Amino acid sequence: MPKPKIMKNHYETYYTLWPFWVDTHVDPPFRMEGGKIKDSSGAKIKAYPEVTKVLKKLHSEGYIVAAASRTSEIQGAKQLVKLLDWEQYFTYKEIYPGCKITHFKKFKEYTGLEYSEMLFFDDEHRNKVDLEKIGVLTIMVDHDDGVNLKLVQSGIEEYDKKYRSQK
Repeated sequence: MPKPKIMKNHYETYYTLWPFWVDTHVDPPFRMEGGKIKDSSGAKIKAYPEVTKVLKKLHSEGYIVAAASRTSEIQGAKQLVKLLDWEQYFTYKEIYPGCKITHFKKFKEYTGLEYSEMLFFDDEHRNKVDLEKIGVLTIMVDHDDGVNLKLVQSGIEEYDKKYRSQK
């Protein structure tokens, strides 16, 4: 089965990897306290339950995993990725405000891959519309569940169907 060579899993960071917006729903900076991540007000911070499993699986299967986020809280998002011990899974990170196309142009530049070789998971329809114009298949993520193993498998299968139909 053909597989995408790069996956951007959240990865618009908010509402795909974790259930909040870093720039409005929590209070950076973040810290590790007693094995738990907390924001500056002491609130506990958690990712969606299956995200670490998904990242480990994709990484072990040889996918290039990249993070793209349009958050204005750049340092907070990067800090969470580090505290959650996810840096080892993300080959590339483009975290700054702007259009998703800008993030993906950078991924294309770094990797030499075509947009049609990329698979993106996100919760915002506007990003899907933008990226599908340049050929990136986008899978919508539900706010209640975030990225999970079932959704990623479904996305890979959808990518395979699209790829085969283009042959």
